[in-house]
Amino acid sequence: MVPVLAPARRRKRDARKSNTGRRPTWELVRYLPQQGDWTEDEYLDLEDRFGDHIRVELSDGRLEVLPVPTQPHQLLILFLVSRLDAFARQHAPGVVLFSGIRVRLRLGGKVKFREPDVVYMAARHAARRLKEFWEGADLVMEVVSGDRKDRLRDWKIKPKDYAAAGIPEYWIVDPDKKVIRVLVLRGKSYRRHGDFKPGDRATSVLLPGFAVAVSDVFAAADV
Repeated sequence: MVPVLAPARRRKRDARKSNTGRRPTWELVRYLPQQGDWTEDEYLDLEDRFGDHIRVELSDGRLEVLPVPTQPHQLLILFLVSRLDAFARQHAPGVVLFSGIRVRLRLGGKVKFREPDVVYMAARHAARRLKEFWEGADLVMEVVSGDRKDRLRDWKIKPKDYAAAGIPEYWIVDPDKKVIRVLVLRGKSYRRHGDFKPGDRATSVLLPGFAVAVSDVFAAADV
């Protein structure tokens, strides 16, 4: 379906120019699906269309463009990945990856794709780790950005998505609030295992023995 812009909106868009005086190639937008009409195949084809990886998720036929990670954001992810990977290698064989791997969530008759900041899947579920994406996960972590939409996704929307997809554990790491919330799946919804603050150790239920000092987590971003 080709999006049709009202004349006033079209003029407004055409008036936007870069610093070089050239306007974007809005005509190409005509060949992209409208929000709400994106399919799984079209979403997975984004890299072929645009060449590089784009931080974008698919939800209810709509693309959600994610904020570009800042250095503190990346340092927090690096710290969490290194600690979780070290633990998994010794105590819970599996694979730990960071932002960029797509996770397909099956929610009833719908399919969504998320790109968690940190994701773990046990070795016994290796068949669900496909080349282009994973079918679900065992544990996911999200480092919350300051963007209002990102905060809403991580705190309100993704807990529902991840729970409905049957992911056993979800960590929300919020640098602004200085808190790590650990959610554990009970039935079809999450139960709060704990809100851990500086001075506490955030612990896992899925992986007994895995814990991180909250103060160390947030200190990792202060480089």
